[in-house]
Amino acid sequence: MYKQDRIRQLFNDSIDTKLAALDVLPPEIVRACECMLAALSKGHKVLACGNGGSAADAQHFAAELLNRFERERQSLPGLALTTDSSTLTSIANDYHYDEIFSRQIKGLGQKNDILLAISTSGNSKNILNAITTAQRKEMIVIALTGKEGGEVANLMRPEDIELRVPGKSTARIQEVHLLIIHCLCDFIDTEFGK
Repeated sequence: MYKQDRIRQLFNDSIDTKLAALDVLPPEIVRACECMLAALSKGHKVLACGNGGSAADAQHFAAELLNRFERERQSLPGLALTTDSSTLTSIANDYHYDEIFSRQIKGLGQKNDILLAISTSGNSKNILNAITTAQRKEMIVIALTGKEGGEVANLMRPEDIELRVPGKSTARIQEVHLLIIHCLCDFIDTEFGK
């Protein structure tokens, strides 16, 4: 039988990871919020990508941009690169799975758009390719990572923003990624809902 102690431990681990993130991330989250506001205010879009649970987070964020988070506001241009199965499978089949996001960025990304790249390890090859492609297109990269930041940390330019969760557990990192996404959404709602 699953013990309540285990459940309490998972809650406490989540709280501890969030508290550790609270100590280091707010200034960079504000920077990411302001970056998104500047881009969206000028008609630029946000392209989001990730794998597995991070793909779901990318879709969640894009849905909140296009619709709304918690308050009424205009629809904003956000697109999850994780959702079109025909596109994903054709790129994976004709090229390689590592190109499923970068190929879409080549066609959809424009200068001053934002790439929201989500990877708990920071080492997913398709995310690394997405980042380098976005940078070549003079897009701004906002990366949600964890652990030591992985290879993503080495790709960041001064204008890019890495929001690295100080944790080791993929599940705990993903929980903080969702909180960061909700912080971004709350800021966007506040600014565009005026």
